[in-house]
Formats: sequence, C-alpha cells, structure tokens
Amino acid sequence: MTKYLALRVGQAVLVLWAAFTAGFVLLQLLPGDAILIKFQNPELGLSPEQIAQIRQLYGSDEPALARYLHTLHGFLHADFGFSIDTGTPVLDRLAEGLPATAKLATLGFAVAVLLAVTVAFVSSHSRLAWIRGALLALPPLFISIPTFWLGIVLIQVFSFQLKLVPVIGGTEFEQLILPVLTLAVPISAPLAQVLARSLDQVQAQPFVAVVAAKGASRRWILWRHVARHALLPTLTIAGVTFGELIAGSVVTETVFGRNGIGRLTEQAVAAQDTPVMLAVVVLSATVFVLVNLVVDLLYPVLDPRLTAKVGVTG
Repeated sequence: MTKYLALRVGQAVLVLWAAFTAGFVLLQLLPGDAILIKFQNPELGLSPEQIAQIRQLYGSDEPALARYLHTLHGFLHADFGFSIDTGTPVLDRLAEGLPATAKLATLGFAVAVLLAVTVAFVSSHSRLAWIRGALLALPPLFISIPTFWLGIVLIQVFSFQLKLVPVIGGTEFEQLILPVLTLAVPISAPLAQVLARSLDQVQAQPFVAVVAAKGASRRWILWRHVARHALLPTLTIAGVTFGELIAGSVVTETVFGRNGIGRLTEQAVAAQDTPVMLAVVVLSATVFVLVNLVVDLLYPVLDPRLTAKVGVTG
C-alpha cells in the first residue's frame, strides 16, 4: 500500500508542476503588459519612475527564467503574490471566494450524481423500451446545453414566470437552487452515459445469469452485484468531471452574480491579472489531482481483484 500511495503522490506532484509551468508560460505569452495597462492611466498621475518601481515590486522587470523560479518558490511556500487589479494578496482573494465556490461545486456535484444514478438505474431497470429510450436520450441533451443559456432559461422560467425562486433576496437555500441546477445538469451527462453503459455491460456477464438462475430477483441482482462492478468506470469519469466544476462555476457565478472563484477568474481575465489567474490554474489542478487520487485509492476497495494488479498489498 505504501509503494502504491507513494507512486500516486509522485504522479500528482508532477501533474501540479506541469500545470504550474504550462500556466506560467501561457500567461507570459499574453499580449500587452497588465501593469502598464493599469498604471499608465493618466488619471492616476504616476511618473515613469513610480511605474518602474511598481514593475520591480511585481518582478516584471526580471528575466523570464528568474521570474519563473521566483514564482515557483513563492507557490511552494503558499505565497501567491499580489493582485495587479486590487493590490491585495492573491491568497486573501482566493480565501474570500473559495468557500462560496466550494459549497456550489459540492452541491452541484452531488445533484449531478443523483441525476446520473436516477437516469442510469431507472433506464436499466425499466422493462418499457420507450421509457428506456427517453431516459438514455437525456444525457446527450444535457451535455449539449450551454451553461450560460441553461442558467438564463432557469431564471426566466422559475423566477420570472413561475415565481418559485427569487432572483434577488431570498434565503441562502433559495439562492443556491438555480445555480446548483445550472452546474449539475451538464456534469450529470457523462456520468449517466458511462454508468448506463457499464450497467448494460455488467448485466451481460455470465455470472448475472448464474445468480438469476438461483432465484435472485432482478432488483436484488442489480443493486447487490451489477451496481458494484458498474461503478468502477463511473468513478474514473467522476474524477474528471469534478475538475470541470471550476470551469462551470465561472459561467454559473457570472450569470447569477455570485461571488466566488468563478467570478474572481472572470474579473482576473478581464483585467489581465496574471497572478490571480495563475493561482486559479494551480488551485483547479490541485482539486483535480486530489479528487483523482482519492478515486485511485477507492478502486482496490470496490474491486479487491485489482489489488494484485496495482500492487496495493506490497
């Protein structure tokens, strides 16, 4: 188990380093200079000497390699620098937006899993072909709907037409309903597709016919035998889709006017605030890596036959 865990952690560290390096290089290739764009405004009345001092404080006058090493050293010590847009520490800005986004992402992922499991299991258990066909047609529909359009439609229908959920005001729970649905519907599509396909493949295995021949009911076989084996590929896609929640939160929080990491990202892109954008990239990569690391560790638990293959017993 120790060897397996060390291997996964080592791979996670490499992924984080690669994400940081790629993010740093791509942000350096952006046209223009964010510091000059912001501080050369005549209304600020800053002299060239003062602007040069500001560039020195942000390290913009350093060579690219020195700037990369300095930034990497800061990230390793939880020092993300200062926002060009506001001048406040990037870590403080992330700390302000992270709780709201974490709540939205967690609830969105939970609702997405609930939708996916409902679609997959009901379609698998249904004996009516038209119900199964209708349910299996939902994931392609869900994944094809643009997030911003879905959010606007939900506001129009449930807030303006039916007046069930207020757009402004209301309780914290009411303010989360539509954003969570907007985030959950596209995420649920790949989960439902993979789970439904896995259920069909597992039910076609010979051991299912053997268990059924012994008198077990179809529902008992589905929940006690088929579901456990079908969850394995679904876990993999779940780890991938969870990483997409940050991207989805950018659109969702912008549409609903919610403060969080998504709204912070949108503001940073508009202002070319590269320190904030790089911190968001690393944060998203960290969440993605941690979730997939947990998924990797759950594999041997769900299927002990994988233990020998991954060397967990070593």
